[in-house]
Amino acid sequence: MSEINNNIPKEIVMALQILKNANFEAYLVGGCVRDLLRKEKPKDWDIATSATPENIQELFEHSFYENNYGTVGVVNDETEDKTLKIIEITPFRSEGAYKDGRRPSSVCFSTKIEDDLKRRDFTVNAIAYDIYKNKFIDPHKGQEDLKSKVLRAVGSVEDRFSEDYLRMLRAVRFAAQLGFSIEQATEKAIVLHAKKVQNVSRERIRDEFIKIVDSRHPVIGIKIAQKLGILSHIVPELELGIGIKQRGNHIYDVWEHNLMSLQHAADKNWSFLVKLSALLHDIAKPHTRKWSRSQNLWTFHGHDVVGERVSREILNRLLFPKETVINVSKLVRWHLFFSDPDKITLSAVRRLVKNVGKEHIWDLMKLRACDRIGTGLPKEAPYRLRKYESMIEEVLQDPISVSMLKIDGVKIMNVTQEKPGSRIGFILHALLEEVLENPKLNTDAFLVKRTIELSGLSDSDLKTLGERGAEKKETEQDLRVSEIRKRHWVK
Repeated sequence: MSEINNNIPKEIVMALQILKNANFEAYLVGGCVRDLLRKEKPKDWDIATSATPENIQELFEHSFYENNYGTVGVVNDETEDKTLKIIEITPFRSEGAYKDGRRPSSVCFSTKIEDDLKRRDFTVNAIAYDIYKNKFIDPHKGQEDLKSKVLRAVGSVEDRFSEDYLRMLRAVRFAAQLGFSIEQATEKAIVLHAKKVQNVSRERIRDEFIKIVDSRHPVIGIKIAQKLGILSHIVPELELGIGIKQRGNHIYDVWEHNLMSLQHAADKNWSFLVKLSALLHDIAKPHTRKWSRSQNLWTFHGHDVVGERVSREILNRLLFPKETVINVSKLVRWHLFFSDPDKITLSAVRRLVKNVGKEHIWDLMKLRACDRIGTGLPKEAPYRLRKYESMIEEVLQDPISVSMLKIDGVKIMNVTQEKPGSRIGFILHALLEEVLENPKLNTDAFLVKRTIELSGLSDSDLKTLGERGAEKKETEQDLRVSEIRKRHWVK
């Protein structure tokens, strides 16, 4: 138990000490106790106490109380740890009847920690810990369920889920985050009441769905949600892929392929954007499935284009932020890009970068890796894909060309009265040679001054300087491309 105390931050210990010194009971409760017992770092810290909200605010100067449930937020400005910026301290509570399947009609403060624990959702979240007595208060045997890796509703399953329908989705989320199974009676109750999740606000559903997708074991969560009948009320489009067999290298149906692609993103700990795009990238295959008599197989032509629309509809329905909707649907739209470096040109690669944006081109490549692994193929990045990545890096580099100069042909003509023609190109390449030697010279003031000087040269002298600049540009470009290809182990 001393090991647990060693993992409790000083800010939390201090808050508990302040309450104890004022003769109030105070315990760590909920998820932080669960995580400490699992030897994981808690994502947040909750304290339950016999003090009232007014008592708490008197004891903690930097605090706020802006809810109807007694929770006081204690602010720590001195810490850089986000989990400690606000410590939530709540009086022991017992609750009245739930009339809307979301919140209690009334909240009463109690003097017993046991009253507080019996209103919680799952046994593994209904454990309190007294750091001074090294004692756990665990009336619902949550520690046993932690060891067995089981999620079990506290007390009456029917009561817990009728109190808050979102708890059904929270069970799925905890299963995905913790890698736990759901106890049989709890599972049966979810199946019985699954359709009631439709009564929960879309914002709350979205937030739980995000946590499932962004968990360590998202496939567990999605599969449990489907098995228990919840997924059909959240993202029914995913279920359409069940049993939709694919051709070629695919060994999974569309449903399993999307899930395996998502799990690869989770295994790689890639961004939520990549994970969500991996889950939805083939969402439209069931919509575009057609039998080809000539090829004697099913085809899915245009599933990338239709997928952009379908994924946008799903994310808008779940009230995702506009930026997320745009970026995910964009990655879904372009995930099927042609990537044979022996046949594709750098200009085609540039167009792809333009389509998804420089900031998301590597997200697209990660999505392609997920798509590939999701087929059941062993390699994430074969030579051909690595070569394509090297081409992307080439086009992302600052161009070793006159386009990098902070002056263009129009401005040269304005400041020199030169007429359109080869002399403009010679001046640009002569300027480029000097900037390649010293990038600090790439300023408007220097380039204008130097342009006027170059304009006074004869055609032959200007041509010599311009050709020298063009040769230097090619040399610099070749060196940079060579280094890029070495990093990607391609020729």
